[in-house]
Formats: sequence, structure tokens, C-alpha cells
Amino acid sequence: MQGISPGATLAEKVEWLIRNLWPAEAEAPRNNVETAAAIARATGEDISSTTVWKLRTGRQENPQLKTLTALATFFGVPIGYFGFPGEAGPIDDDLTLKALRREVEHGVIRPEVLRALVDLSPEARWVVDEMILGAAAADRHRSSRRGDERDHQRKP
Repeated sequence: MQGISPGATLAEKVEWLIRNLWPAEAEAPRNNVETAAAIARATGEDISSTTVWKLRTGRQENPQLKTLTALATFFGVPIGYFGFPGEAGPIDDDLTLKALRREVEHGVIRPEVLRALVDLSPEARWVVDEMILGAAAADRHRSSRRGDERDHQRKP
């Protein structure tokens, strides 16, 4: 799990929510049709799969307030999360912590690892911080290279 970057676009924020804060009580979606259906079922707001696709791909930068309200309700985030890039820093930090707690609850991150991190000296914690940041940067680099390779394969 990677936190949302401070300058994230609306598309990046929506994608981050789908990947990191999908409600446990809702079946994980396999596509935009299932994503839209789950949001509509949970919120009562009619949202189309096309709208979800446009939001996820950045083709819709200015959705209706009712769409943002449905997303905020479904994912349990404040409506301010969808503000302009770079403006939601404290909200983004809170959501990153919420996603981290979910990772612990679902056994993706073991609680004893977090407890051990708290018990480390400041110097040892700094070393671990640097290792995690390095691993995250390498993971992002690998992901972007895979995306570039897929894009290259699609071109005629």
C-alpha cells in the first residue's frame, strides 16, 4: 500500500480509494461495472460504469457534487478529500493511516511489526524509514516500467 501523493489528481485519488479503502462489506470489484453497482447499492445514488471509468482515467475532472458525495459516503472519507491537488494534506495523511490500519486488520501487515517499529531507537527507526522509502520508490519505478511496456505493446 502506498499513500496518496500530495499533488494527486482526482483520478489518482479515486483509484487510490478503490485499491486501498474498498469497504470490507462490499465484494471487491473486478471492473468499473461492478464498482459502479457497489457504490449505487450502498449509497442509493445512481452512478454509471462510464462515470467510474471517466473518473479513474482522468477524463472527468469536474464531476457533479452528488457523484463526489456518493464516493465520499461509500469510502467513508470527507468530501474535502476530493479538493484541488495538494490541498488535502491532513486528510490524505488520515486516510493513509486508515488504510494502514485495514492492512493490519486483514493480516497484510503483522501487528507485531508495527509494535517493533515503535520500540526501535530513533536511529534504528530512521534506517527502517529509509529502507521503506527506497523499497516504495523501487516499486513505483517497476510499476511505471510495466505500464510503459504495456502501452508500448498496444501501439501498432
